[in-house]
Parts: sequence; C-alpha cells; structure tokens
Amino acid sequence: MGSKWKKAKVALGLNLCMFVPRTLDDDSPPHTVVSERLSDATLLSPANWSTSSSRPTTPVSSFHGLKLSKSSSKSSKQTCSICLTKMKQGSGHAIFTAECSHSFHFQCIASNVKHGNQICPVCRAKWKEIPLSGPSLDPIQGRVSPSPVNWPQNDALMAVVHRVPLPLPHPHRDLNRRHVVPLYQASEPGIFDDDESLNHQHAFSERSTCNKSTEDTDAARAMEIKTFPEVSAAPGSKTYSNFTVLVHLKATAAAAAAAAKRQNLSRNQTNLAQISQTPRAPVDLVTVLDVSGSMAGTKLALLKRAMGFVIQNLGSNDRLSVIAFSSTARRLFPLCRMTDSGRQKALQAVNSLVANGGTNIAEGLRKCAKIMEDRKEKNPVASIILLSDGQDNYTVNGSGTSQPQPNYQFLLPTSISGGDNSGFQIPVHAFGFGADHDASLMHSISETSGGTFSFIETEAVLQDAFAQCIGGLLSVVVQELQVGIECTHPNLNLVSLKAGSYPSHLMADGCKGLIDVGDLYADEERDFLVSVNVPATSGNETSLIKVKCVYKDPFTQETTTLESEEVKIERTENVGQVVMSLEVDRQRSRLQAAEAMAQACSAAEQGDLSGAVLILENCRKMLSETVSAKSHDRLCVALDAELKEMQERMASRHVYEASGRAYILSGLSSHSWQRATARGDSTDRSSLVQAYQTPSMAEMLTRSQAMLLGSPSGQRLLQPLVSYRPQPSPR
Repeated sequence: MGSKWKKAKVALGLNLCMFVPRTLDDDSPPHTVVSERLSDATLLSPANWSTSSSRPTTPVSSFHGLKLSKSSSKSSKQTCSICLTKMKQGSGHAIFTAECSHSFHFQCIASNVKHGNQICPVCRAKWKEIPLSGPSLDPIQGRVSPSPVNWPQNDALMAVVHRVPLPLPHPHRDLNRRHVVPLYQASEPGIFDDDESLNHQHAFSERSTCNKSTEDTDAARAMEIKTFPEVSAAPGSKTYSNFTVLVHLKATAAAAAAAAKRQNLSRNQTNLAQISQTPRAPVDLVTVLDVSGSMAGTKLALLKRAMGFVIQNLGSNDRLSVIAFSSTARRLFPLCRMTDSGRQKALQAVNSLVANGGTNIAEGLRKCAKIMEDRKEKNPVASIILLSDGQDNYTVNGSGTSQPQPNYQFLLPTSISGGDNSGFQIPVHAFGFGADHDASLMHSISETSGGTFSFIETEAVLQDAFAQCIGGLLSVVVQELQVGIECTHPNLNLVSLKAGSYPSHLMADGCKGLIDVGDLYADEERDFLVSVNVPATSGNETSLIKVKCVYKDPFTQETTTLESEEVKIERTENVGQVVMSLEVDRQRSRLQAAEAMAQACSAAEQGDLSGAVLILENCRKMLSETVSAKSHDRLCVALDAELKEMQERMASRHVYEASGRAYILSGLSSHSWQRATARGDSTDRSSLVQAYQTPSMAEMLTRSQAMLLGSPSGQRLLQPLVSYRPQPSPR
C-alpha cells in the first residue's frame, strides 16, 4: 500500500493527475467515471470549461480506476490535444504520431515545436524526434490564419522529422532540475511595430460627429460628484484649523449604455456568450509571465488555464501580446486582435510554454515596455499584467549590491512609469504567485506604475484573480481624470488633500489643489478627504469649497468638465448636539487603517514583529470607538477583520516571510488605490475583504468560478455586463 500511495503522490505532483468530465465522444457507459490525466494542453482548452458537462463524481483523492501515467481514452486518440478538433484519416489533414503514440495535427504540433517545446503536450514525454515545418507554413501578412480543421495536407511543405540530440549525462547534475533548453527558436524583430491594425477608429469618428447634445448629456452622467462636510452646522464664533470635507466620486455605467444606444446594439444583437461584446473601450493588454524552473508542474498548468480564460474573454477589438521570461525574455506573439484566429494563435502560443531557467523580471518588463513604445496604433486603454512566483536573481539579487533595501523602482522602464516626463503611464497589475515571490518588489512595481498588487496565496485561485482584474480593465468608462479643489471663501485655505497613492498637490496660494486619478472602471468610486481652515463669521453660512472634474470619454475621446455645487455649512450659535457625518468618519477609518498597515509593515521589515502587531492592535481599538464602528458600518467591520488577519500573519518571522508581508502589501495596495485586489480569500463571496469590487469584476469572477466548477447554470451567467444592475452601496 505504501508503494502505491507513493506512486500516486508522485503522479499527482508531477503529472497533475485529475479527473476530466465525460464528453459525448466517450464510449464508456454514462454512469462510469472516466478518469484521465489532465495535461497542460487540456487544462488550457476552453472545451474543458464547458458548463454543460457533468461534474466528476469521484474525488481526486480516490485512486480507484485512476490512470497514473497514461491517457488511453478513445476521445484523446480521436481529438488533437492542442486545437481540440477531430482527427480523421483521409480528410485532408496531416496527422503526426509521436514516438509516445500520441497524435496531433501536424500544423498544431509544428507550431508547438517552433516555440521551443520538445515534449509531448499530453504525457510530457521527452521526444527524440520532432516535426519541423518549412517557412512557407507561416501565415501571409494581412491574412487571417485558417483554422486547423481547414488546413490542407501538403506533403511538400513538411520537413523531415529531425532528431533531437539528448543531453549527455553529467555525474554532478542536479536530478531535480530540468534540462534547460532555449525557450523559443523564432527570431524577434528589432522594432515591435508589427502590432495588428485596429479596425474601430472609424466608429469613434462617426460617433463624435453625430448626436452631439445627446453625447454631452451622457458623458456628464458618466461621473457623479457628492460632497459631505464633517458637520452640517457649526457655531459662528468658532474657528476650525482642520475642518474635513469628503469628496465622493463615482463613475457610472451610463457611458457604456450610451455607447450601446449610439451603436444601435440590443441584447438580441449582442453575443450573449461574450462579455467582450458589451460596448466599451477596447484594450491593449500585455501579460508578462514567469516561466522559470519553479513554475514547472501544477503552477504552469494553472497559469495556462488562467491565460486561456483571459484570451477567451477578450473581445475582437482588444489586442493581446504575451511576454514569457525566465533567464531571458521573449515575446510569444505581437499585439494581436482577439478575433477567432487571434485567440487560436494565442492559445497555441501559451500552450507551448515550458518552465526552466532563472527569474529575470526586469528583462520581461523591458520587453513589455518596448511593445508599448513601438506599437503603430493604440487602443484607448492600455494595461500590463505581471505574474511571478520567485525572486529576481539577475537584476536585484544578482547585481552584487548589498543594500538592505533595494531600489526596486529601477526595474520599471520610465516609459511605463511616466518617469520620462511624457506624462504617459501604463499601470502594471502585479500578481505574486505562491509563498516564494518577492512581495516588496512586486508591490513597488505596481505602486510606481499606478497598478495594484495581488497576493495569490492559494494556487487554484489564480484564474479568479485574473478574472477580477480583467473585469475591471474591460469596463473603463473614465480616463485621465483630474479632480480640482478650489476654496470659495476669501479667508479660507486648503490644509491638506488625503488621496492615498494618487498624486496630489496644493497650489502656492493655498486656495487650490489638484488630484490626478487617471482611469476609472464602471461603477468604481473614489473618496478623498479635503481639510480646510474655517474662520469665525457673523453670517448665517460659510461657503467652503467647489469641486471640478476634468476627464476624457474613452468612447468619443472628448474631454468633459463637470463641476459640483458649492459646499456650505450653517453658522449659528444654537447648533445643539453636533453629529459627525458617517460618510466622513468611514473614510477617516479607512485612511487610518491604511496608515497603520504601512507603519506595521515598516516595523516588521526592521525585525520588530511585536511592535508591528501592537500598531495594528492600537488601530483596531481606535476604530472600535468611531461613529462608523458603533453603527456597525460594513467597511469598518471589514477593516477590523483585515487588521486582525494581519496580526495573525505576524505571529512569527517564518509566517511573516511566507505570507504576512504579501498579505499586508496587497491590502495596502487596495486601500491606497481604492481598487480591488486578490489576497487570501478576498475573491470568496463569503469573505468580508471584498472592498472596491465593482459589478463588472463580480460578473467576470462569477463567470470564472462557473467555468471552474462546471456549473450547469454557467450558460445563464454568460450575459453582457451592460445588463447588470448593481445595488447601491450603503452610505
């Protein structure tokens, strides 16, 4: 029994044995559980996310009938594991049968080999002979690549199968390390100006010249401004040196609805199976993926599945490029529109990834920056997703420096961070994968670029974390938002602007201030605290400030200005009992919690874990005495639960290094940017830590979870985001 259990564990750990739902092609009886090894290729395949498939009825831990090393089902022999289409002899499709007896379309496997993958996508066996194709197989520029099922068999285009030289055995070779082979064989151009052309610019120009009055009204409704003074009335004889006004902003989903109306789209005309068909600003997305040796096995398979989800949910006007990095970095394919042929190309490239080598994050980011710099055309929205599970052992740890606090910001090219004075910044949303990643590095990169940092503690939630992120990226309704604050009383001065990580500054005269916010997702909210000094007065009221928002509409590319009414408070000696605004108190609590997180993290980095825990404890006590806590405000309850979790993750140096640092930094990133991040169980519907999650994020997350669980209700959940009607947040 011990020997069998050992073999089972080895098989589960190295070969990723899992149960696969039955397909219609299987000849096994309907009540028989068909089990087979789930390879990287099948994990990536959208066919295995089918919500109509029955779920496995036997737990993975049960080994009855489990095939540890072979996949001998009839469907696997009849279906190409790369493109998941039928393979039939004599139907004009070239079929390649490997020495391990697994068969594929010749064009599919030749594409795999072209990207440097010399192992079987199904059983991971190392091949001694590989199929190579001639250069004429590459698609002609400007034409859509045909689907594999339509590829004709042409023996003249096939090259002789080449034998791969096996590495010579070395007496001192580490048996646990895989033999490192070049990741990709295809050469890259010197300039990445080969991005696929956009096809929707004419739509922008048409929309900007018609229905002008309607567009202006719709654009104005894309933003809401509300203001809340800390008290509505104050004694006229009293002066305030630090009176607080809350500025609350919300980007509504009206812009997307207006775009749908302008494009004459309706629910019946929209493909209900694609969120990406909802009218919205198209995206240029570059994913920078760690494929170092530590990603081998389950991690890489889960990454491929998560990337498959991203690819399937991008729209035909969105463009994607993928950078894979280990010791070096390579671009898998240029910025490519996610049409049917574009998705197929992206899926094949991602499926060809193999894990080996070290971790060179800086090189991956440099390659990514080059793609963004050299592109000929630009979609309205641009963003970067960075994932790594390890430490950069080339630029940071391999640079020979002995600084106790490395300067991580130099890892980020200035063209991305905006440090080249161009004013152009592309947010990098960083994902730390597992317990061994460099959380300080990833958080610094995201913070410098205006992105968020997420901590993927449980490997299986990677797809959910990606889903939440792209749910936001695919719903941008406001761009380049700037918030201006101006005093409306001649004797009033601004004291401070509390805006978290958003850049803010006060003018020299002290009467005006500015906050650079940038992009907002649909239904996303932002809260800023403005402090002013309020003089005594003999009048009945005092006018304080006025708020002005200037932003760009991503649909029309037009600049819109929206102003609020003046914020005023009553001035009378008969005020009575002063009641603090719940809205102001709630945001004060959030900022105090974020400040405590930063202080605790700093103390922990200096080795004072007990001091860090005490900082968080004092913050919890202070929050418990606030008006919002006594009112059982949901945000305040969530903050207390989060601070308590952070204390527990500082129980020892080992616990802090393994998860505490990453958990705190991801929470700090979320609160300072007021944007949802993944950390711990934050993507779980039962979790309290769900602050800032928008309806678009929740919808995409639901889609991901339905696919992972194989829920029969999945088809009903695949509906456009424009049909979602969010519930107003409690205030």
